Amino acid sequence: MKTDAAQSWTSFWDTNHSVYVSPRHLDRHYQQIAADIIRVLPHAEARVLDYGCGEALHASRIAAACGDLLLCDAAPNLRARLTERFAGQHKIHVMSPADVDRLPESSVDLVVANSLVQYLRRDELADLLATWRGALSAGGCVIVADVITPEQTALADASALLRFAAANGFLVDAVSGLTRTLFSDYRKLRARLGLTRYAPEDILSVMKQAGFSAEPLQPNFGYNDARLAVIGIKQP
Repeated sequence: MKTDAAQSWTSFWDTNHSVYVSPRHLDRHYQQIAADIIRVLPHAEARVLDYGCGEALHASRIAAACGDLLLCDAAPNLRARLTERFAGQHKIHVMSPADVDRLPESSVDLVVANSLVQYLRRDELADLLATWRGALSAGGCVIVADVITPEQTALADASALLRFAAANGFLVDAVSGLTRTLFSDYRKLRARLGLTRYAPEDILSVMKQAGFSAEPLQPNFGYNDARLAVIGIKQP
């Protein structure tokens, strides 16, 4: 059963929120994430689970580079959009978290969870790691990316966004978007619920306790190199 915090975040992501400052920001973000996933594919026939996939605008690129792509998100309206967007693409399968719970053992080669764990309690992450481990094939791996550290500040996040915006042609929109964020529902929800943060040794410890060998992965997924990515390989 979902906690109130998890339900609140799911409801937020299922709305027409303004986290992305422009359509170009949205597109370039998912273009970067697709490239990041492609660079860590274990082989061309890998079955990949993108858990907490969001809009996944460039999922077709990932699917073209792997065997099958499972897109999972808790937000029902978002899943409906994904199903419509990728209708007819036989290598892309849209799933709910409950569908993932029912995946057969050893049926997935790679699990990616990008910019997700900050919205979960630590026990919720532990439960997910157990689910993913059961679905992973022998030697399969999970990548937890965009992990926020205790030292990470809102100013550092804003600076990373502005650098990404300048490099991708939406700097003016980013400046105005940051101003809007000060009064946004996202900021209010974040202030009320907080975000879960991990020091490097803490996230590695959580993954090791869940049955993975774990080590840092560089670079991080996305544009914010001050955040962490870790890779865990399923242990027998």
